[in-house]
Amino acid sequence: MENNKFSKKEEMIFLISVSFFWFAQYVYIPYQTIYLTSINVGTSFIGIIVGAYGISQMLLRLPVGLSADIVRKHKYFIMIGGLSSGMASLFRVLMPNGVGFLIANLLSGLASAMWISFMVFYTGHFSGEEQQSATARIVMFNNIGMLMGFIASTLLYNSISMRGLCVLSVCGGVTTFLLSLSIKEKTPEKNTHKVGELISVFSNKRLLLFSFIALIQQGVQLTTSMSFTNQVLGDLGASNAIIGISSIIYMVSSVTFSALSSRNVFKGGPRVLIPTVLVIIATYCVLVPTVNSIPVIMALQILPGTSSGILFSCATSEAMKEVKPFQKSTAMGFFQAFYAIGMTTFPMLTGKLASSYSMSTGFFALAGIAVLGCLIAVAFYRAEKSCKIDKAV
Repeated sequence: MENNKFSKKEEMIFLISVSFFWFAQYVYIPYQTIYLTSINVGTSFIGIIVGAYGISQMLLRLPVGLSADIVRKHKYFIMIGGLSSGMASLFRVLMPNGVGFLIANLLSGLASAMWISFMVFYTGHFSGEEQQSATARIVMFNNIGMLMGFIASTLLYNSISMRGLCVLSVCGGVTTFLLSLSIKEKTPEKNTHKVGELISVFSNKRLLLFSFIALIQQGVQLTTSMSFTNQVLGDLGASNAIIGISSIIYMVSSVTFSALSSRNVFKGGPRVLIPTVLVIIATYCVLVPTVNSIPVIMALQILPGTSSGILFSCATSEAMKEVKPFQKSTAMGFFQAFYAIGMTTFPMLTGKLASSYSMSTGFFALAGIAVLGCLIAVAFYRAEKSCKIDKAV
């Protein structure tokens, strides 16, 4: 599939299906913690529910990646993703309680495990030099789908409630499935590589390092701007509409930074961008629980937009840089399974710290983790530069 260009129409239909997929996955997210709190679900259990989304991804993404490299038909996995996202919200409609949301988030994680095939199928149509911009482009449509969901939830939550938002999610998942039926995928060449050859990519140091960076990015993003930041706003007295607007600010920022990143606007490349954005994330985590001002927190929502808009695409392209084509799905499965660890453990850690100490303690812990990631990235790039100099000499 590599370097086999899309037609403009095929590319746009596919990217639209990406947006509907993430709409289905996130239309209910801005009010998930608020809703669960309103029906008397405890903070620790909310952390488990939010973390469950990452648990199923952590368990399933590696098998999905291996299967995709063996079967080499991404269309099937994309179709499963659409159906799973719709089915997850069907559980939220039929079982609107903590247990129902726990089951649903596990199914949503199954759907997101299929994101491997979305990514590999799309980026496989571009050359090596175009991987960074192609990754940023699909992430942009990912964020557009989330933004659509956040706008819909903000405008409609008070009138149609959580159940209504989940019905919209079901519709988004079904739409993704229907659009995926039009995907044209050439009959793949027979796979001649053994499983051992596929999983040998796990020893790639670059893949390991940037999987860890993505773990921090995804874990902090899901825990803060997608979840507990909304609870902080609620505790300060913010209305449901204000919380929705806050989420929209975050997503507009994400879409904007993704669009700029896809056009290679930012100078310095990943070597500069990754440490810089990690510092921005740490700053956000320190400020949100301490400023005690709804307008300021809403303004701060611009900061995590750099995380999903710049850091994630940089980490993805850097992780895949040395991966061979026949290992692409396996490597992407490892990458996404690894960062799902952060999506699983970070919400649980923050929920536990918030229950035992304070919300500030949970956010400060996340800030420390982001700073650690920055230091590791700086050390890696310095070592890489020294290695290149030594080889040149």
